[in-house]
Amino acid sequence: MKQKFVLKVQMTCGKCRTKALEIAASADGVNSVAIQGKDQDQVVVIGDGVDPISLVCLLRKKVGPTEVVTVEEVKPKDQKIEVKEPPYRCYPKFVTYEPVYEPDPPYCSIM
Repeated sequence: MKQKFVLKVQMTCGKCRTKALEIAASADGVNSVAIQGKDQDQVVVIGDGVDPISLVCLLRKKVGPTEVVTVEEVKPKDQKIEVKEPPYRCYPKFVTYEPVYEPDPPYCSIM
């Protein structure tokens, strides 16, 4: 069961953001990590079997004050893939040329 966590982390510089992303990505079961929010102070973690409490504790220790904003389940998209056929079919034209060899040509073959 995939879950999506939104964590609010106090990040003041680009180095803090990079460090927070690296720490979140190194947790077990994480599939993707992103930064969002107006001030880019929220870390979005999507994964399977991720413990949000241990992740929050680790971010508090390494980066700064962190709190959980939302936890929600990610529903899988429909697996049906519809293939639409084009209204016409294009086939490449294959042209083959075979050289003709005559032992004694009656005329000049260049002209």
